[in-house]
Amino acid sequence: MASARRRRRRRVAGSKRSGGDDTQALVRCAAAGDKGRVQPVFRFARSSLQTLVDFALPPRCAGCSAIVATVDTFCERCWPKLDFLRGGCTTCGIPLEATEADHCGACLASPPVIDRTRAVLGYDDTARQLALNLKYGRKVALARTMARYMDGLRGEWGDEAVIVPVPLHRRRLWWRGFNQAGLVARHLSRRWSLPVDNRLLVRRRPTRSLKGLTQHQRREAVRGAFAVRGGADVKGRTVVLIDDVLASGATSDGCARALRKAGAARVELVTWARVVRPAHLVR
Repeated sequence: MASARRRRRRRVAGSKRSGGDDTQALVRCAAAGDKGRVQPVFRFARSSLQTLVDFALPPRCAGCSAIVATVDTFCERCWPKLDFLRGGCTTCGIPLEATEADHCGACLASPPVIDRTRAVLGYDDTARQLALNLKYGRKVALARTMARYMDGLRGEWGDEAVIVPVPLHRRRLWWRGFNQAGLVARHLSRRWSLPVDNRLLVRRRPTRSLKGLTQHQRREAVRGAFAVRGGADVKGRTVVLIDDVLASGATSDGCARALRKAGAARVELVTWARVVRPAHLVR
């Protein structure tokens, strides 16, 4: 009986040494850079953790918060409601209907200050609600959702390009706590492998609401409101402006004029959604 107890103790001691040796081996592999043995362990741990997170906090539809299969997507009810914009003017991106033209009449008559404008969606109810939830509902995770769909609007930019969010005035930034365009720009920077500069453009003064104003009044309201930060060098560079919603275009035009004045070679604008009025459509 005593000999049986001794054999059991030897087996337990051996298993402990074996487990300790395995752990030490993994540590040594990690220190030596032996990823072949360590990575499967990390992948398993990460996969297990993700499974637990998905069970406790399942992915939700970006539109209505219904449970969906993957993050940053829409459910079967919200998806058909999204008004994706395709086949627009080569310059401003306005939808062109029943025409083979590459440019709209407005861009041909008066070339805009922004070289290329693109938006994912028309500003319908679903796109509007998502933008409001990000801006005022403080659902900052929606910035990642926007960036996922804006990813496909990447232009043919070189390494000299820089991403710049449309800035808020410092008082508005302090009150809100974040710049929604800046959050989207950060996610796009990772997707596009381009630098983002949140301080390149500054809004020197607050601007009043542009709703209900004429085009001339809007332009006057933002005149001189934007400037390139002192010391920032944009000469000869491509600047990609990022915003959540494009309405009249007065704000983004004001940003583009400041960038042009500082020497930017090209200015493009990428947004989540834009207002498309019937008058915009070329029939």
